[in-house]
Parts: sequence; structure tokens; C-alpha cells
Amino acid sequence: MLTNLRKKLGTIAAAVALATSATLSPSVASAAESTTWRVQSHWPGASTSYQDSLVRLKDVLEERSDGRLKLQLFEAGALFSAQETFNAVSRGIVDMGTISPSYAQNKISLAGIASGLPFAFRNVWEAAYFHQALGFEEMLRAEAAEHNVYWATDKVYPTEMVLKRPVNSMEDFKGLKIRSSGSLQTFLTDAGAAASYIPGSELYSALDAGIVDGAHWGASQGADSMALYEVAKHHVKPALNIAGTDVFIVSQRSLDKLPEDLQQIVKQALEEQFWFRTNEYQYQERVTLANAIANKGVQVNTLPEEVQNHLTQAAMKQWDKEGERSDNTKKALSMLKEFLGELGYL
Repeated sequence: MLTNLRKKLGTIAAAVALATSATLSPSVASAAESTTWRVQSHWPGASTSYQDSLVRLKDVLEERSDGRLKLQLFEAGALFSAQETFNAVSRGIVDMGTISPSYAQNKISLAGIASGLPFAFRNVWEAAYFHQALGFEEMLRAEAAEHNVYWATDKVYPTEMVLKRPVNSMEDFKGLKIRSSGSLQTFLTDAGAAASYIPGSELYSALDAGIVDGAHWGASQGADSMALYEVAKHHVKPALNIAGTDVFIVSQRSLDKLPEDLQQIVKQALEEQFWFRTNEYQYQERVTLANAIANKGVQVNTLPEEVQNHLTQAAMKQWDKEGERSDNTKKALSMLKEFLGELGYL
């Protein structure tokens, strides 16, 4: 009887082992399988955003997918130029990229508004609300989808000037020589300042020598990283613009190839990234500026109301030009003006 019982137990054990093996094998195989996406960044490897935004997302995706989705990162220019990255992602040559919206203006009509209309938002939360609650992000995503691209703004943040002397009147503003670039250079020139482009490598010496009176290089983190506070002690508020200047773009083909659960992990991680990085960047800005005030003799120069009103009027002319690009830009600009009107800015 004991022998028969042992035989039965042996048979049951073998059956359990076989069933367990059959049950576990697919999950083991599934866990062993992984997909690696190539990601072309527009940030150099030394950039704080490369580490804080891109490397962060890489770590989040690998952790939440249990290693089933990995990102192979390439810093700025490693595979393509920043201006070529959107097309490379659109065609599926690379799976993901980071860009500034301005690099996709020939494809995305809303890119100019996304890059930041001058003197629109005065607080970061307003730009975040416009993107996420009023539907601007959905409009951007819909345009990008026409090019087989999934669009996700990384964060919204300010661009602010530093000056060697404060602005206390319109006369002070119109006498400024400012290092600028892109649409902000046009805006500042139209508003009456003398704006010109100077490469970053020459910016400190140009400020130090008095070739320019001020500049913008991001906001407080940018100014501090470029040592501009050594020669320009006045940090200007409000921001020249606040915008979603950094964007993740994902090949829709690559996204569609992933299992459904991984697709959801990617989309959820990107959604969370916007809020995490927007708030983290705002915190980092405040800490950097507070340190500059406490230890480097920097003072905050809030522009007088007459100067702010003048800049708003000059900016609105540029807004209207941007609104003429498409039906979408016309709609977005109407949304923006209504929102700013509700806030009491227009």
C-alpha cells in the first residue's frame, strides 16, 4: 500500500511539475523578450535636460516594463541633426526623438505657437493649463498623427532675460542692446530694443565688454550655467515667453508594434513626465535664482506696467501673423486670447 501511495504521489508531483512548467514557461519567455528603441535627442549629453528628462524617461520605462522596453540614447547630432529628427521618426528610421517644436514648423502648423508666443503667459501654470486642460496638446497630437508621430510635450518653462542695468521706464527698455535669437529677436526688435544674435560661446565676453546690455539663455538655470550672473546682475520678470519648448516624438509604427500593455506604459509615462518635469524645472529655477540672489548679488527687475503693456501690444502683432498659418493656428490663437482675457491680461 505504501509503495502504491508513493507511486501515486510521484505521479501527482510529476503532473504538478509539468503543469507548473507549462504555466511558467510563457512568462519566463515573455520576460526574457525585450524591445530596444533608438532615441535621437536634440540635447547634448552634458545638458541638464538630457539627464533630467531623457535619462529619467528611459529609467521609468525600463522599470515599469520590467526590462521589456529599453531605450538606446543618442545625444544631439549623433545620428541626425535636430532639424532632421522629426522626419526620421515620422518615417520610422528611429523609434523616438526629442526636438524643439520649431524644428517641425514645416510639418506642424501649430509648432510656432507651441514654441512660445512672446509675452503671452506670465506664469508656468497658465501654459500647462493651456496645453493640458484647454486642449492645445490634443491639437498638437492630432497634427503630428498625420505624420505617423505621437507627440508629447516634455515640460513647459520660461525664457527670461538678464541685464547689466535695470529697466525702470520705456526709455530704459528702448535703449537696450540684447542678445537674442529666433522669434524673440524679431519681437524685441519690433518692440524697440536693439536685438542681435551672438553665439553662446561668445555671449559672456560680449556682456562683459558691453557689446550687449543683456541676454536670454533659458532662465535662471541657463544664465547661471553660462556664468552670466557674474556680469549681469538684474534678472528680469515676467518671462519673455513660457512654452513647451522640448517635446518627445514617438514613431507611431514603433508604438503600434508594442504589446498593448507596453503601449499604455509609454503613454502614461509621457503624460506623467509633463507634470513631473514642469514642476521639477520650476523648482530648480526657483532654487537657482534664490541662490543667485543670496550669493551673487543678483536682483529681480520686474518690468514697469507701461513696459509690460507695450510688450504685450508688440507681441500681439506677432501672434496674429502666427495665427494666419492654418485653421488650427487660428483656432489655437482664439483659444489663447480668450484664456488670457479671462486672466485679465488682455
